[in-house]
Amino acid sequence: MRHSLGPLFRRATVGVLALAAMWAAGTSSTAAPVAAPAPEAERLNFTERYRALQHGGIVRAANASITCRTAQSPSCPEVQAGGAGVNGDFDMFYVDVDRDANTYNSSRAEVRLPTGSRVTYARLYWGGNLRVGEQKPPEDNGRVLIAEPGGEYKELLADTTVGHRVMDGMDAFQASADVTRLVREGGAGLYTVAQINIAMGRSTAGAWGGWTLVVAYENPAEPLRHLAVWDGFTPLRSGGQEIGLSGLGFPAGAWGRAGLVTYNGDRGIGGDSLTVTTGQSESALTNSANARDDVLNSTISEPGADASRVPAYANNLGYDSDVFDLGGALQHSGDRATFRVQSQQDAAWAGVLFVAVDARR
Repeated sequence: MRHSLGPLFRRATVGVLALAAMWAAGTSSTAAPVAAPAPEAERLNFTERYRALQHGGIVRAANASITCRTAQSPSCPEVQAGGAGVNGDFDMFYVDVDRDANTYNSSRAEVRLPTGSRVTYARLYWGGNLRVGEQKPPEDNGRVLIAEPGGEYKELLADTTVGHRVMDGMDAFQASADVTRLVREGGAGLYTVAQINIAMGRSTAGAWGGWTLVVAYENPAEPLRHLAVWDGFTPLRSGGQEIGLSGLGFPAGAWGRAGLVTYNGDRGIGGDSLTVTTGQSESALTNSANARDDVLNSTISEPGADASRVPAYANNLGYDSDVFDLGGALQHSGDRATFRVQSQQDAAWAGVLFVAVDARR
């Protein structure tokens, strides 16, 4: 099994998406070639990446890129099916579904778009732990391979600062890039992401890593909604992460959803939560896969039937990408919502928050 990324990228890549962006709130970017690796920072405060007021919504596709070795542990299949277990308990190895000898990790997930939708923004986020039984060099944190439904791999380079920090026995990172054109042309279906820079093996901290593709769309058949995407790279043990959204203008009883991407959350270790405050009311977000005090529990979930994933593990051993109904959190009208994610025990990182909320007419 190969572990040097350079030759693999050169052999597997059939094209290059090298997209750089300069962002202003609520506006799109101008693409430009990336000539050098993206810079890195130990902490990235959450900032608004995208905002729109339009008829439509936000969907996401996500999957893990590493899991436990079935051959090494009899309990691995049970844990993958949703049983109790954390990444530090296992010798971890790559998920690799593409049958391509030039890649050593790959996984797939479905972008599920309503009929008649037009993609207005799409961004891919990926991340992992570089230090486990082996130490991966950080030089390739800012590049992955991506293939649209029925397409071939293209090399994708990070177009913004990469979060990269050594802490609590881990060497953690998150990178991202604008893929609006790719997803607009590729449409709905299964996307494949490969070659995320993750270390395999076993350690107390554990191996973890995966990817999430966030897609905002416009659809005249859907209600007018506020859409927003925020991202950063912050350790949650340092007091949590609070994100305030203003100027929403939502009516009482508004429909809304919020999505959260975090890294290294362990199933069964309580003390982590996602809450939303509107006015004087604070609500804990939860669903059938996420208890209110164990939101960082290695799940990839969403309301209703989950989108297709290959593989579709219920316990993703350190990778979370969840979508929650805001439901009762928006019982009263308002124009501001404050989200707070915190972890009292897990040595976890927050990476992405996205929100779609009905607009007041």
